[in-house]
Amino acid sequence: MSNDKRAASAPWIRTRLRTAPGAATALAVLVLVTAFLAAAFPRAVDAYESKGLRHDIATADAGHSTVEIARPQPGLELPQEQREAETRNPELTRVGTALLKALPAPLRADASSVAYGVRTTKPSVATEPWLPRPDAVPPKLTYVAQSGLKDHATLASGAWPTAPDGVTEDSRAVQGAVTEETAAELKVKVGATITLLTAAQEPITVTITGIVAPRDPNGSYWSADPLLRSPSLVPDPSSSFPVNFWTGTVLLAEDTGPVLLSTAAEPVVFWRFPPDPTGLTGPDGTRLTSVIASLESGPGLLKVRRIAGGTAVVGTGLGTIVEANARMRDAIGPVIAVAGLGIGSVAAVVLLMTGALIAARRRDELALMRSRGGSLRGIGGRLLAETAVTVLPASALGLLLAVLLVDEGRWWPGALAAAGVALLVCVALPVRTTLQHIRPTLHGAREDMVSARPSRRRTVAELTLLVLAVGAVTALRRRGTSTGGGTDLLVSAAPVLVALIAALVLVRIYPLPLRLAARPMARLRGAIGFLSLARAGRSSAGGALPLLALLLALATAAFGGSVIAGIGDARDDAALASVGADARVSGMGDRATLPDELVRTVSGLDGVRDAAPVRVEYSVTMPEAAAGDGAGTRTDTAADTGTAGDDAADAGDAATAALVGVEPASYARLARTHGLPAFPAARLRATGPSAPLPEGTEAGPERVLPAIASPAVAARLGKEPRAVRTLSGDFRVQVVGTTAHVAAVSSTNFLIVNAASLEQQAPTTLLLAGAPDPGKLRAAVDENGKKFVVQLRSEERARYVNTPMQAGAERIYLAAVAAGAGYALLAVLLSLLQTAPERKTLLARLRTMGLTTAQGRRLLAFEATPQALLAAGGGLFTGWATIALLSPGVDLVPLALAGVAGSDAGPVALRTDLWSLGLPAAGVVALAAAVAGVQAWWASRRGSITELRAGDSR
Repeated sequence: MSNDKRAASAPWIRTRLRTAPGAATALAVLVLVTAFLAAAFPRAVDAYESKGLRHDIATADAGHSTVEIARPQPGLELPQEQREAETRNPELTRVGTALLKALPAPLRADASSVAYGVRTTKPSVATEPWLPRPDAVPPKLTYVAQSGLKDHATLASGAWPTAPDGVTEDSRAVQGAVTEETAAELKVKVGATITLLTAAQEPITVTITGIVAPRDPNGSYWSADPLLRSPSLVPDPSSSFPVNFWTGTVLLAEDTGPVLLSTAAEPVVFWRFPPDPTGLTGPDGTRLTSVIASLESGPGLLKVRRIAGGTAVVGTGLGTIVEANARMRDAIGPVIAVAGLGIGSVAAVVLLMTGALIAARRRDELALMRSRGGSLRGIGGRLLAETAVTVLPASALGLLLAVLLVDEGRWWPGALAAAGVALLVCVALPVRTTLQHIRPTLHGAREDMVSARPSRRRTVAELTLLVLAVGAVTALRRRGTSTGGGTDLLVSAAPVLVALIAALVLVRIYPLPLRLAARPMARLRGAIGFLSLARAGRSSAGGALPLLALLLALATAAFGGSVIAGIGDARDDAALASVGADARVSGMGDRATLPDELVRTVSGLDGVRDAAPVRVEYSVTMPEAAAGDGAGTRTDTAADTGTAGDDAADAGDAATAALVGVEPASYARLARTHGLPAFPAARLRATGPSAPLPEGTEAGPERVLPAIASPAVAARLGKEPRAVRTLSGDFRVQVVGTTAHVAAVSSTNFLIVNAASLEQQAPTTLLLAGAPDPGKLRAAVDENGKKFVVQLRSEERARYVNTPMQAGAERIYLAAVAAGAGYALLAVLLSLLQTAPERKTLLARLRTMGLTTAQGRRLLAFEATPQALLAAGGGLFTGWATIALLSPGVDLVPLALAGVAGSDAGPVALRTDLWSLGLPAAGVVALAAAVAGVQAWWASRRGSITELRAGDSR
């Protein structure tokens, strides 16, 4: 009997697929795309996390990322032969090989760059008279006998240093080499000798036999200790005067470590293991942090000491690098979860809509089967088998495409996501269909949203969702997207819940305007308006499910677009805050002034729209805070910002400030051009005793200059004139206004005055508006010497190059915007297709009553308009409300500015992006109108008899 059932089932599935190949193909394509997106999302997250971890380790300073194992020289209680043997290459190689094998996973070392040897830790004074002495202080040198010199350097001149047979602690002559940079700075030549004293003050002669050039100067071999490659001029900490001396490193022959044991330079034996990040993945970060902590002070250190000696220590900054990467990952993760949950919810609703469309198309067929004795189990089983034949291969193909296109990441999260898509589709259609046919019915009740009254169960469900959404949004606003313990799915789902509540509310209020509009329409002579409103109220296309899909898609697209726009705006603002204008010319020193000829030449270059010379003096000491006047000066100008309480709290932090002397008119134009707060130039136009001075004229300290200050400085100075001593002159200032930002300096504490009122008026900075050619600008500046620096806003903006983690997160949000817009349009199309047969039949009937083709087009257009406008308007409002509600809890700093030295790391909030908010909504209206027009055109090409002869479809 089972064989007969199987024989009967197979023809059923083949027959159904042959009967409706278009529907099966469309469902397969939808499942394939959705399964691909679902599987690609976790793999893309894993991929950018893995690439970010590798990037952070690979680009970190080698001295910070290298794992160094070191131990002091062998104890003096040991025999000399044993001490020397422990510092020779065979023993060092044996220990290094054992340590390399003992490194715990996932920590792996780059075997080609492993270095070991003996080095001195205490610099020794070199007294040779030919060595440079900048401040009459002799240089101090360190010495290292390190392995692999010939493999990591090329011989520039001379010969490679060699170790004579039997170098011991008693040897008094060895050979060495220096790098080209060391030779150039310290005037070292081939054949020169340097004396290194032993602990007994006996000389060891080090003969420089060669000068070498590093093969990879930035590699770990040379950068783990930068002095190996380049000498450094450092201040003398033991001197009470500011004197400097040179320090550098001499590279001894590879097997001459025993000779350093006789010195008092505190030699140590070391092994350096640069990390190899190529095999690391994002999830390895947590294990790597634990492993490093164990090596530094845990079970791992005990294992190292069993190999390298009981006094060995492990030093590395790799743990700090991995922890910084983990902090960025934890900060980005919750923001990405918002996009993932949003798109996942939209996709799930669209799949449910697809199942509803298929169920509606097959309602009559399945009702007939049910009326003729078909069981729910049998009908559901057939539908399940029929759906699985189409869905499972499509889901598997989507997973395969995700694995092929996203080449990194764990496979099981993607497999679970694709399986979830297949399970949803396979279960949704049979369950929805069988529930509609629990009892055989000839005709169902007419759907009418206008006259429908929600049940009590629906009201309770909607109120429950409302409470849940309010709680999620409140939690997000209070604690942000990161809870400190991972991603909170409830908080990340807040945009989805907001869209859900909006859909339920709009469905509730949607019948009200239809009822109000239907009454006057019923009194008009034409039937088009009344029929369109009646159809709009009875159409299932205006139900909760299609509207929910549209609102979710539009809200997700708006949220994703706001994230992308916020990132771009934050980087633009940070670049402007750093440079101050489109271009900036300033001296290398704080006191360097710009010649008048330079100012005129640069201001006249092509592409320069405006120029503002500015005099900047940093670290000007401010007077003591004014007693009882902490609120500062308050004015009614647009430039005034902040609150009195905040100013009073910050007044104590404004002990020093930057003095900015500006030309009020040009600076006001520049501030207006770059979108900075309005600058009240008229307030700096000093007259009377504070009028502008001729260049070089001395002014008495009784002069009072009007000034515009930052809120903290204004709070410190108070309302009365206060004396200020500067290099530009001594005078008193009276705060006449406040502003939070100034283009010339990035400091938050500043004081702006009229430069013409200063004794020293020469500008130190020139701010430019426009787009001058960078080459011509630098050439014009270089004509006045090499002591001036050119900064471009575009180049500063380019510094914010995305790390792999930031770039991956941005790509996910771009995909979220695109997918949200695509699913929104698909939801519109599905909702209209669900009622397409009813519309075609309606047009056929009305044409038999005299309805013209033009009237039919208007009827369908007017019928689709209420639902389209409801979805578009609701989507605009939901997207805007979601961004407004969630922006206080979302900080985009990790995505926008993290990892860039000197960037403004202030909070970066969400900003509404009009394109991502309005374009998908406009697309919804346009698509609805286009589908209605095409449907009317297609129906007009077919006769009424063709539509009606197959039977009357209600």
